[in-house]
Amino acid sequence: MEKFKGLVDHLLWSGVITPDQLYQPGPPSLDWLQLVHSPSYVTAYCQGTLDAKAQRRIGLPWSPALVRRTCTAVGGTILTAKLALKHGLACNTAGGTHHAFPDYGSGFCIFNDLAVTARVLLAQELVQKILIIDLDVHQGDGTAWTFRDDPRVFTFSMHCAVNFPGTKQQSDWDVPLPEGMEDEAYLACLGRNLPDLLSQVRPDLVLYDAGVDTHKADRLGKLAMSNEGLYQRETLVLQTCLKAGYPVASVIGGGYGDCLEDLIFRHSLLHRAAMDVWS
Repeated sequence: MEKFKGLVDHLLWSGVITPDQLYQPGPPSLDWLQLVHSPSYVTAYCQGTLDAKAQRRIGLPWSPALVRRTCTAVGGTILTAKLALKHGLACNTAGGTHHAFPDYGSGFCIFNDLAVTARVLLAQELVQKILIIDLDVHQGDGTAWTFRDDPRVFTFSMHCAVNFPGTKQQSDWDVPLPEGMEDEAYLACLGRNLPDLLSQVRPDLVLYDAGVDTHKADRLGKLAMSNEGLYQRETLVLQTCLKAGYPVASVIGGGYGDCLEDLIFRHSLLHRAAMDVWS
């Protein structure tokens, strides 16, 4: 999608980041993908042999370019997490494919970058406990299902109750929100839950899915946040985690708009808040 390159260009053009702050990820190995996804699914997707029903469930037409983009995004989240462990804070310019299950993709999500990253870090013994904070407007159902029996990864999802997916999975902590919720109520709800969440889990790393589809102009949203509300949300999450001593690796999550320029700006708010919090 154009928004990924557009986001990088916007961050550089606006001076939010400098070229030396950019890192280029490589694709993950098949072994890493298979820490979460079944070998048959990984092979079928990468080779373009998924059946038509599975392709429709994903919602994106297969192409070699999409395979490269998908794998690069997963590699980017893994790299982001390792940079966060080293420096305290890092942000991906893609990622957040939380609807992907081990055996199939769904909702524009093919491989679950959050889940793969968590499993890679655990397998490499870089962490022992991970907290996934998912504030995309849609529940992180694939992530919740993947870690349903894994106490090393705690899943928190704060999402619109009446939005996709129709059948929700059970996260370790779900906060369903009413349709049309605006900034003040949203931020108050998050502010009530976040400190208790961190003190309960005490993670070695926070993986933060900062989906901007909570915005009032989002085509697939159903909540009513503003740009200022999104910026305050990102600042709240990053400041709270960092002040408590927990490193944060962030991904941009979902966002769907009729105006690409506006959508890119909404995604940039995560990076703007990260730079402001870090400075």
